[in-house]
Amino acid sequence: MTANSLKTVVLLALLAGLLVFAGRVIAGPTGMFVALVMALLMNFFAYWFSDRVVQAMTGARELPYEEAPWLHDLVAQLAYRAGIPKPRLWLVDAPQPNAFATGRDPNHGAVAVTTGLLHLLNRDELAGVIAHELAHIKHRDTLIQAVVATIAGAISYLAQMAQWALFFGGFGRSDDREGNGLGELAASLLFVILAPIAALLIQLAISRAREYEADAGGARISGDPLALASALERLEAASRLVPMEVNPAAAHLFIVQPFSGEGLLGLFSTHPPIRERIARLRRMALSARA
Repeated sequence: MTANSLKTVVLLALLAGLLVFAGRVIAGPTGMFVALVMALLMNFFAYWFSDRVVQAMTGARELPYEEAPWLHDLVAQLAYRAGIPKPRLWLVDAPQPNAFATGRDPNHGAVAVTTGLLHLLNRDELAGVIAHELAHIKHRDTLIQAVVATIAGAISYLAQMAQWALFFGGFGRSDDREGNGLGELAASLLFVILAPIAALLIQLAISRAREYEADAGGARISGDPLALASALERLEAASRLVPMEVNPAAAHLFIVQPFSGEGLLGLFSTHPPIRERIARLRRMALSARA
């Protein structure tokens, strides 16, 4: 297990622990179970139909083989190296260079590229980007993100339940707790405020860890870490120059964040710093030469 995979497991465990704590704070095991079931139902739909939802959100369309045979052949070649079926190929008509992958498993994957990406990158850089997206599909990152969204959604729902209970004055009230009412009220307020933020930060941390893992996997698939590093550098520069207009709910899918997040906003970024991603890829290339 790699360091990033281990980090994902630890963060998932932490998120699950936060959910258990939230359930106990709200209404014991019953409250936790009800919230978890509701979140599972919502995310079950999102997971099974995620490709259709993402396609509608991004305006992607199926790219026929006849329109870009060379690109289809490149994707097929890289998918063969990755050991997964060739995914569907989508095109997003946008001048900003970017790419993303979706689909619930390797048998239902799709890779989308923008027209700007095809115009900006050379073939080796493009291969690196596509390999990165294939790594996401191979690693089943869509499944991981669905599980994370389920737990984070349950925590947010429980916090909303607590907020309404506090509003109506019924949260945490019981005959055997009257002596500690003020302390419980303070703890409840902290939970309502901090629990959703903590869940979001853990969710973003998992997303960043999966990006690092996809970079490493993509470099191995393409066999050229430096080409992927060069592509990331050029994509980052382009996104700063002309940010991409995209639904924030889909921002985590793209290989580079469509819009920049500077300063404090970087804490809430779905992507790790580009400089660190590039540095890791360059170290990978040096290790391969040694």
